[in-house]
Amino acid sequence: MLVDFASRPPLPEFSKTGAHLSNYRRVYEKSEKLTVGSDAGQALDNYLAMYERIGTKVVVLKARDLESTFGFAITNKDVAAFCRAHGPRFIGFAGVDPYKTDAVSELDFAINELGLRGLNIQCFEHLMNADDRRLYPLYEKCIELDIPVNIHCGVNFARPAPMTHGRPESIDRVLVDFPTLRVCASPPGWPWVNELIAVAMRHPTLFIGLVAVRPKLLATDGSGYEPLLQYGRTLLADRMIFGSSFPLVPVGRSIEEIRALPIPGDVQEKWLGANAAVFLKL
Repeated sequence: MLVDFASRPPLPEFSKTGAHLSNYRRVYEKSEKLTVGSDAGQALDNYLAMYERIGTKVVVLKARDLESTFGFAITNKDVAAFCRAHGPRFIGFAGVDPYKTDAVSELDFAINELGLRGLNIQCFEHLMNADDRRLYPLYEKCIELDIPVNIHCGVNFARPAPMTHGRPESIDRVLVDFPTLRVCASPPGWPWVNELIAVAMRHPTLFIGLVAVRPKLLATDGSGYEPLLQYGRTLLADRMIFGSSFPLVPVGRSIEEIRALPIPGDVQEKWLGANAAVFLKL
């Protein structure tokens, strides 16, 4: 089973952006060029055909409501509409604005009425840490609804947002208070990779998303990602989840790089889909 835990369709409703993300274009410039086809009019067809060609079982799309902080949203309704239109392969995570008084009810609506399957929290774009008490009612609702949470973890390249919003220790405090909450920390915590591994070893409901990073870096000396290879093929083999973060990173290249890592074949299959199936309760 192949699951891509992070992807963004090439459509205007998914491509809304703000000035705070301009630095991402610099950081991911080379890899983004590899995902852009020559015919923009065929971009969606190529996107859908790519996942069909490589035999992807599930692709996760994520909404983001940043209206209070950066003035735009990738809406739950747009994510849900895409998932309905393109069949069971695509499932969506809701995005809600924790500054809004109706955030909890909006999450409930997104799950129970729109059919979304989880919650996406991009802490740096909300300008708060994962353990900010304004997020706690949303975590409580996730437990009630039995849905997982994706929490951005690690450095961000949005210069108006402090990178400390991505420290794994904030997720540790969340899981101390909500020990049954299913969380995927993605990207995988750089430059605090060891800290994230320690949090995952403490909390069995924490998964690590190998998202928006070249997998080959796990086997590259000096990259800072090397501990993920050691623990990801041993003690945490059941909790690594692949996500390309297309169009930031090409999907096929990422899969090839995972298969080239010095890890057993059964562990590769866990990383590429089996672990995500557990996390998502597919």
